[in-house]
Amino acid sequence: MHLKLAGAAMAAALILTGAAHAERLTDQPLVDAAWLAQHLGNESLVVLDIRDATDAGDLYAAGHVPGAVAAPYAASGWRAKVGNVPGLLPTEEAIETLVSGLGVSNDSHVVILTGGANASDFGGATRVYWTFKVYGHDNVSILDGGYAAWAKANGELSTDAVTPVAATFDAEFRPELRAEVAEVNEAIASDVNLVDARSVAQFIGQEKTNTVQALGHIPSAININFDKFYDADKPAFASADIIAKLAKDAGVADSDGFIAFCNTGHLASIAWFGLSEVEGLPNVRLYDGSMSDWTSDPSRPVVTN
Repeated sequence: MHLKLAGAAMAAALILTGAAHAERLTDQPLVDAAWLAQHLGNESLVVLDIRDATDAGDLYAAGHVPGAVAAPYAASGWRAKVGNVPGLLPTEEAIETLVSGLGVSNDSHVVILTGGANASDFGGATRVYWTFKVYGHDNVSILDGGYAAWAKANGELSTDAVTPVAATFDAEFRPELRAEVAEVNEAIASDVNLVDARSVAQFIGQEKTNTVQALGHIPSAININFDKFYDADKPAFASADIIAKLAKDAGVADSDGFIAFCNTGHLASIAWFGLSEVEGLPNVRLYDGSMSDWTSDPSRPVVTN
């Protein structure tokens, strides 16, 4: 399938125009390449290309979806370091400044695009998606399979850098989507499932990252390896049925809710997205501090069984 876009320059201009009362383009958390090609040029749409530069160079400059705005995951400020804990949710003011500068208003429909080469890479998109959601913006989707899916569908590419026109984005924090230490402690003692999205080796305490101070996991947690949520060969995110089976196989029962965690809240956002947005389970939170935050206090319990 060849996704032909007529008038790419006009599409880019329309993307930056903004709309006073834009309609919601879709309520789906994932859109495919055909959907994106069809909607390029809609004045409500802002495509954010969050691919980071690599050893191969600037991926955005080498070719991107026409009209997409560069917003690299690591370099733009999508995550913040507080004290010695990396990967935390930035302040409301910081996100308002970042998002407004990217040309996104409260009326925009945002589509997030990452590389899509593997599950960890796709985690950049799920983390940015969660950031929009936790700051009150529902008009957001992810390009399923990312740039890899766009290229596989022969989507048109542009090398013209897009300079966004600043918009006004007002954030509205939703605490029910985020977990902190207090909520994790409550989960340990209650019927809330703690879902560790890291590898099995990290879960059982054979390995850890440099940001984590102790081997093992938070008591009562179960493990669903993040890479099970994404099929790089397709490339595509797992279906709701597959995610439901993953949860069942891991021993997740009906409960009062879910808290996903990992090392710095990156991989956990994949599990959060799968459970909350794709499977549609209620009361799913992301502990963005994750094990880096949890183990920063040696009095907090960590187990290896």
